[in-house]
Amino acid sequence: MDMPTLPLVVGLFLGGGLAGFMDSIAGGGGLISLPILLAVGLSPAQALATNKLQSSFGSFSATLNYASRGLVDLRPMRGAVACTFAGAALGATLVQVLDPQFLSQVLPFLLIGIALYFLLSPRVGAFDARQRISNPLFAATAGFGIGFYDGFFGPGTGSFFALCFVTLLGFNLVRATAHTKLLNFTSNIAALLFFVFGGKVVLLAGLPMAGGQFLGARLGSNLVMSRGARLVRPLLVVVSLAITARLIMSDEGHILRQAWRFVFGR
Repeated sequence: MDMPTLPLVVGLFLGGGLAGFMDSIAGGGGLISLPILLAVGLSPAQALATNKLQSSFGSFSATLNYASRGLVDLRPMRGAVACTFAGAALGATLVQVLDPQFLSQVLPFLLIGIALYFLLSPRVGAFDARQRISNPLFAATAGFGIGFYDGFFGPGTGSFFALCFVTLLGFNLVRATAHTKLLNFTSNIAALLFFVFGGKVVLLAGLPMAGGQFLGARLGSNLVMSRGARLVRPLLVVVSLAITARLIMSDEGHILRQAWRFVFGR
């Protein structure tokens, strides 16, 4: 892209701030940041790579803020961080040689399931619950698996991590959100490294958004800590459904639309 004008820099900063604010609460910031990056003239590959750059700043800011309030316990998460990094690195490598479009056909069903789970279980995540699996097993399954998914495809990563923290480790929604940002930051950095090596990151667009991301994520994480599960639960539902709608309405969602017309005659 050409040297950005001041109004464009301000627009990128504000867009990054809004995406970071949303992402630090319930994920889904890519619904805002990716269209912005495409609108300023980046190719899809450049937009995806640059999005990882700016979102890394947001996830780092939110993680730092949550950790400063004692909501992130790094010691038991070391294995999950390592496995998430490895999974994301593998996913970012394979996406360059494999076609990820098949995921867009099954992902909406998974996200609708997450939305219904939190919508129909109003007390889930309100308090800490019994841990169902060990931390090493969580690292090897949820950490590696969702990390791989984020490096390979990405939409809904925050929702998947939050669900796993609540259901498998028994975290309340605030703690789950805080640790989600830790692993989000890990997978963002892993994928970013591979995109940087590929020369796809556009700094002129990414850095203004990164500044906005850092500030927006700080504000959003403060809101989570003050409002708690009352804020996170409905936003998780909304974000999961919004990503579902975006996937269905995209070109890759044509199979889902055809299935809908076949079943319901519309």
